[in-house]
Amino acid sequence: MKEEKNPWNKTNQWEEEINLIVSIIAKTELVEMTKWGGPVYTIDNKNVVGVGGFKSYLGIWFFNGVFMKDEAKVLVNAQEGVTKALRQWRFKSKEEILKHEKLILQYIQEAIANEKAGISKKPEKKAEIISELLNEEFKKDTNLAQAFDSFSPYKQREFLEYVETAKQEKTKLTRIDKIKPMILDRIGLNDKYR
Repeated sequence: MKEEKNPWNKTNQWEEEINLIVSIIAKTELVEMTKWGGPVYTIDNKNVVGVGGFKSYLGIWFFNGVFMKDEAKVLVNAQEGVTKALRQWRFKSKEEILKHEKLILQYIQEAIANEKAGISKKPEKKAEIISELLNEEFKKDTNLAQAFDSFSPYKQREFLEYVETAKQEKTKLTRIDKIKPMILDRIGLNDKYR
């Protein structure tokens, strides 16, 4: 793999190291796919590992690394309190990768076996948000209700969160007045930022 093909090689300083890890991954049954604009290695369309370079390290990440034995104690949580299942193994040199090549392959094989066995962490479902005030507006204005229904569930949730995170009813009503024209014009709450 050429480094320009990997947008996760943020500093463009890890081409040899990425190619070395990719050559290790190639010894497995994993299939390379492009997800989120970069390569992800999968089995049965399920994410198993990814590779990327950053300023101070190159990492191989295991999407369900939290379930791995990690007997060598090499895996780290990239963002404590945020990252639930993903774990990284970080390297600082080609020599370090070569030194651990057999162990890297063992870890990848374990990740594959776990995925085949269905050992994974599913994203938690967010609680449904209901806005009584917004529902009242929908009852009064069927055009508004139809326009709202035309949005994806994700964009509907953005509107609902925006209204319902206000503490006072008068603030909720002000927010509803602000988003009504957006909804009718089929403009998502955060479209201007996308």
